[in-house]
Amino acid sequence: MIISTFILLLTSIIGACTTYFVNVKLGQGPVRSSALLTLLVAGFFHLFPHLLSPHLTQNIPVVFIGSSFIGMVSAQQINNYLGIAIAGIIFCVIYLNTSLFFNGYGGALGTSACISILVVLAIPYFKSKRHLTVGFLQLRRLVLKRKR
Repeated sequence: MIISTFILLLTSIIGACTTYFVNVKLGQGPVRSSALLTLLVAGFFHLFPHLLSPHLTQNIPVVFIGSSFIGMVSAQQINNYLGIAIAGIIFCVIYLNTSLFFNGYGGALGTSACISILVVLAIPYFKSKRHLTVGFLQLRRLVLKRKR
């Protein structure tokens, strides 16, 4: 079970980073890069279903699809592979712990990917001394602008 979890974590990191690479560095765009890489991984496991255990054969394509949503992020939001890899790890942890809860709900992979990206984007706020006051000040400015 530990090896299976490690393989899924590695799949999530690889899925997010390769999609980000094809999206940003090769300039293929977010949708095309996610779709192309997901097609390759899902097609491989469709053609060779007995290569790994049934648990991994079933979950690797799903984890890769969800982590490819992370790789669709703009380079203006997250511009390094470490942040993408951390978001991939967070996504896999969310997937492994809530996959039974979200059974039957649409959009669970995208929601989990969005949560993991938001967590990574929030890290700088928690590293600064004024982490919460900066957010509240920005929210206050936004509200006051709308009232005027």
